[in-house]
Amino acid sequence: MRDTRLKELADVLLSHSLDVKQGEKVMVQGQTNTKPLMKELISGIHDRGALAFYEIDDDELMRVWVSRAPKEVFTQTNTRKLEENKEIDSFIQILSEENDAEISGIPPEQFQMAMQEMKPAGELVVKEKKWVLLNYPTKAAAQKAGMPYDKYVDYLLEVCTIDYKKMSRAQTELSQLLDETKEVRITAEGTDLTFSIENIPSVICAGKRNIPDGEVYTAPIKDSVNGTIRFNTPSPYQGVVFRDITLTFEHGKVIKAVADKTEELTKILDSDEGARYIGEFALGLNPVITEPMGDILFDEKICGSLHVALGQCYDEAKNGNDSTVHWDMVLIQRPEYGGGQVYFDGELIREDGLFVKEELLGLNPEQLK
Repeated sequence: MRDTRLKELADVLLSHSLDVKQGEKVMVQGQTNTKPLMKELISGIHDRGALAFYEIDDDELMRVWVSRAPKEVFTQTNTRKLEENKEIDSFIQILSEENDAEISGIPPEQFQMAMQEMKPAGELVVKEKKWVLLNYPTKAAAQKAGMPYDKYVDYLLEVCTIDYKKMSRAQTELSQLLDETKEVRITAEGTDLTFSIENIPSVICAGKRNIPDGEVYTAPIKDSVNGTIRFNTPSPYQGVVFRDITLTFEHGKVIKAVADKTEELTKILDSDEGARYIGEFALGLNPVITEPMGDILFDEKICGSLHVALGQCYDEAKNGNDSTVHWDMVLIQRPEYGGGQVYFDGELIREDGLFVKEELLGLNPEQLK
C-alpha cells in the first residue's frame, strides 16, 4: 500500500533540500528496500521536468568487494565515478541498513585504502554538487532505536518533514553569534574542553544536506583544542558501536583515548595524522529528536546536545584538517544526562541543554516544534 507520507518526504527533498529545476539531472541512490521512496522521488523529478537517474547499492556485495579487491580496482572505480558525477546536478542518497554490522567484517586497513582511493569522486559531489542524505526506515533501525517498527516509521517521517524553513530562520542568530565568537568552552560531567573558533565560519543546517536535520556547525582552530570531553551516547563507526568514549586533547591532538573498546578506538585514531584532530564542532537543535538511536544522522541533531567530529573538516568551515576519518561523537547536556554548559567567550550561552541568551531562546524545543 502506498504511504502518502513518502510523497510528502519526496517533496521536501526535491523542493526544499535540492530545489530541483527543469532540465536538471538528479541521481537517486538507494537499496532494494528503499524502492517505495525512490519511486516517489523519480515521479517527482519527472513532474518537475528534470531528468531522473538511479542506482541500487547492496551492503553485502560491498563488504565482499571491499574486503579483497586490490588497490587498482578502487582507483579505477574512482576514475569512472568522477566522470559520471561530473554530469549530474543533484544527488539523493538513501541509506537503509538491514544489518549495521555488515561492514564490520572488512579489514580496517582495506577499508581505509578503499576510502582513500575513492575519496575524490565523493569529494566532487560534496564540494561541487547539490546533495542530500537520509535514512529509510528498516526493522533493523527500529530495533536499534528500541522502538516497534510502526512507531519508528511514524517517528522517522515526522522528524524528516518538520518545518525546515522555520528552523533555518531560528538558526540565523546562533550562526551570527558563532561567527563573532573567539573561544568556546564546554563543561559537563567528566568534561572541560576549550578551543578557538576565531575567523572560522559557521554553517546553518536546516534540511539542505541531511534529513532529518537541525544543527549549526563550525570547526575549532586545529591546534587550539585543550582539555577532556566525555561522550555519553553510543558512537557507531565502521559497523562497531563504541560507548563511554573519553578523549583528552593537548594543542589540538588526542593524547589519550579511552572507551569500552579502547584498542579498536586507538586503531581508528591511528588511521592517519588528521584522525586525532577535530574537524567539526556543532550544536544539535532538532526539537523532535530527544534520545540517542545509534544512528548518527539522528543522534547528532538531538536537542540539547553537541557533537565534535574527529578527522576531516568541511570546506564550508575549514580548519585545515585532512583525514579519511570523519567520526561524529555526541554529548547530550540535558539534566537527565548529567547537564552541562556551553560558553562563548566566557558568557554562558546554553545550560542543561537550553539556551539562556535572549536572542537564542527561539531555538529551544518548545519554540521550534
